[in-house]
Amino acid sequence: MILPFTIVQLVLACLVGLLAVVLGLIGRKPNDLTVLSLAAVELLLVAQAVVAIVAPAAGNPPTGNPVEFWAYLISALVIPPLAIVWGLVERTRWSNVVLGAAAFAIAVMLWRMEQIWNVQLA
Repeated sequence: MILPFTIVQLVLACLVGLLAVVLGLIGRKPNDLTVLSLAAVELLLVAQAVVAIVAPAAGNPPTGNPVEFWAYLISALVIPPLAIVWGLVERTRWSNVVLGAAAFAIAVMLWRMEQIWNVQLA
């Protein structure tokens, strides 16, 4: 993983999460802004998957357990599409909160993936 790219992803995921939760709590239903924002998070996750495939061949292998890393990455790739489907099927204010929770979950998973890739204390 590339730390600056991960930081960009973390910032975007947190901003999307904050935006969606705030809009949900003030009573707004999911719209293009919240749905496409989470889609942007998904797009960066796909790019992260490409980086995770290419990086070991370029001399940047993970220092932690690769199975754990890939479990996090695959799970993270599945969450945004499921949240977006939820937001499109159930068009209530709480769907925006679900989109925000998904974005915050992605941020936490990205941070953990960065730790698995680069930070091993044992």
